[in-house]
Amino acid sequence: MKLVSFQVGTPVGTFTRVGAIHGQQIVDVNMAYVRWLADQQETQPQRLANAQVPPTMLEFLEGGASTLAAARRAKDYVTTRSLSVKGPSGEAIVYSSADVQLLAPLSNPSSLRDFIAFEDHIAATSKKRGQPIPPEWYKAPVYYKGNHRTIIGPDEVLSWPLDTTKLDYELELACVIGRQGRDISERRAEDYIAGYTIMNDFSARDIQFQEMACRLGPAKGKDFATALGPCLVTPDEIADLGTLTMIARVNGEEWSRGRFGTIHWSFAQMIAHVSRGETIYPGDILGSGTVGGGCGLESDRYLKPGDVVELEIQPIGVLRTKVIGSTPRE
Repeated sequence: MKLVSFQVGTPVGTFTRVGAIHGQQIVDVNMAYVRWLADQQETQPQRLANAQVPPTMLEFLEGGASTLAAARRAKDYVTTRSLSVKGPSGEAIVYSSADVQLLAPLSNPSSLRDFIAFEDHIAATSKKRGQPIPPEWYKAPVYYKGNHRTIIGPDEVLSWPLDTTKLDYELELACVIGRQGRDISERRAEDYIAGYTIMNDFSARDIQFQEMACRLGPAKGKDFATALGPCLVTPDEIADLGTLTMIARVNGEEWSRGRFGTIHWSFAQMIAHVSRGETIYPGDILGSGTVGGGCGLESDRYLKPGDVVELEIQPIGVLRTKVIGSTPRE
């Protein structure tokens, strides 16, 4: 399934819901499950549905495989009927994608770790510093912990951050953890992945390198925003991650193109490494790091106010962000 978080307005306020993409429609999987339970003559369908298929993404992920199976059954149930099907009290179940606002599929992750797992990227950035790849990079997958409270979604704007004059994008694939675990073997690690999404690890390069000169970080140079989206694709929808093409465009011009199969450290190796002596949780996000050539730093090209950045990885889609505001020099 392709899962999304979407916002819908009602007379009593705006609510965020978990949906499943079905062509040009989005199925509210919680309400679809309510419909299914009601049709099975269940006397408290809403109460049971909220427990089995929660309406918000973090709680949905915490439900694990049984929640995903129930959501899949509910989606299949309503989409084999008229798309005008309603809930037991007339609630909407199926929406036109044009009528709702998509958010980051997971706007409140439990944590955010971002790796540097592509050899071409660390080779290029090391060369810029006049240094070889550190030999330690080949010993274990390396990551930093980002700010999981500054997630933005598809088609959200990014306000010009801090006083940077070198704002950059990073073209990445991220996996989202769907099971709690500790000391997970590499062989079993993929069982802990709920799905994949596109990640843009925005970076203020001048600030990042100033703070990292003190041998800590990155921190302020990246903590202002990370974009995720447009959807979370379950692993069964992607036969071979290695074949995925990764593209970045700025104002429609292609700036970066890479292939996920060039990655050195796999997600399974990342999960095994992170979970060693440490528990991972549903909703944790692991970013792959930048694919080779997948940022402006490698080509000395940086973003400016008004730019529209598009990261594309099919079958996930396109993650679009517009940069607004002005640089200090303006």
